[in-house]
Amino acid sequence: MKPRALISLHDVMPHTLADVRATLDLLATLGIFRVSLLVVPGLPWSKTDLEALRALDAEGHELVAHGWQHETSPRRPLHRLHAVLISRNAAEHLALTPDDVARLMCRSRRWFETHSVQVPDTYIPPAWALGGLSRSVMASLPYSRIETLSGVHVRQSDGLFTLQHMPLLGFEADSVTRARFLTHWNRLQLRLSRRFGRPPRIALHPADHRLFLGAQLRAILALGWSSMPYRDLPGEDPCPGERASA
Repeated sequence: MKPRALISLHDVMPHTLADVRATLDLLATLGIFRVSLLVVPGLPWSKTDLEALRALDAEGHELVAHGWQHETSPRRPLHRLHAVLISRNAAEHLALTPDDVARLMCRSRRWFETHSVQVPDTYIPPAWALGGLSRSVMASLPYSRIETLSGVHVRQSDGLFTLQHMPLLGFEADSVTRARFLTHWNRLQLRLSRRFGRPPRIALHPADHRLFLGAQLRAILALGWSSMPYRDLPGEDPCPGERASA
């Protein structure tokens, strides 16, 4: 039996669609035909762009809400440090209050409804930086799953979320320093996945195959994974009546 992995392609935006297609074509050569696509909604999507997104949906890819604009200006000291070490200027949640984060996450989901695109039940914040949301605020959000660096928070029958720890691999190495760190990090995460029998999360970005870790990316993807969508992680539906009537 093939090992399972949550394979995701981040930063699906109007200006990355060509690279998204190139990455999907690369994955297909490695026997991976369906992945989770992390869509950034708050950008100028043209009619042609939306048609391309619907075509990806029709191919069987899972759509995931991924922030709003995927860009911010770090203001607080911790946010600035996070930007230098991890996120550059992508972690838009960290510039917002918890109430504003909740509104952004709801607005992100509504965009899919408005544009007649597959409505996501999973949310992944840019750079996995959720911000300081309380459990009660998370419970009020219209998602069954929310992913952070540690793993995937899955909604339970009481409406609250429980964290499922899962290894995370990444390849966005745009510098030698990042490449060195991620090379060792990815090896460690694979060992943890095998040791504890947990599917790894393999997070890709549209240009990763052209960066410093392109060779490691191809080698790891060639290990014969069975790609699983986030929806395979059981999570209670926060909007059962709404989905039933859709």
